[in-house]
Amino acid sequence: MPSDMPKSYDAECASCHMAYPPGLLSDKSWQNVMGSLSKHFGTDASIEQKDQLEITNWLRKNAATRQKYSELAPENRITKTSWFVRKHDEIKADVWKRQSIKSPANCGACHSGAAEGIFSEKNVAVPAK
Repeated sequence: MPSDMPKSYDAECASCHMAYPPGLLSDKSWQNVMGSLSKHFGTDASIEQKDQLEITNWLRKNAATRQKYSELAPENRITKTSWFVRKHDEIKADVWKRQSIKSPANCGACHSGAAEGIFSEKNVAVPAK
């Protein structure tokens, strides 16, 4: 996770889900996500304009297009990016539905360092149930 993360990102975004590292989506994808907060994956996640601008600028500055995952195509859902799909292709559909995991978006269920932006395969433990 970049060290210059604004407090507003943790307060606004991480209050509902994991504070996803900005390097998991492209610049364009973050622009799309932050530009449509009123319908954020089925939820109205609207925030004050000042916070929205601050978070958007930080996400775009640290987006995948400026980091090692630059092959990411514009995709607004982390779990649908080619990188994510390639890294998780061995996971069967029923695993995502386990009560302890619930969905592919719950990175912390399997990746112990997810909150810090660490997704090393060395730190993966898939819950049995």
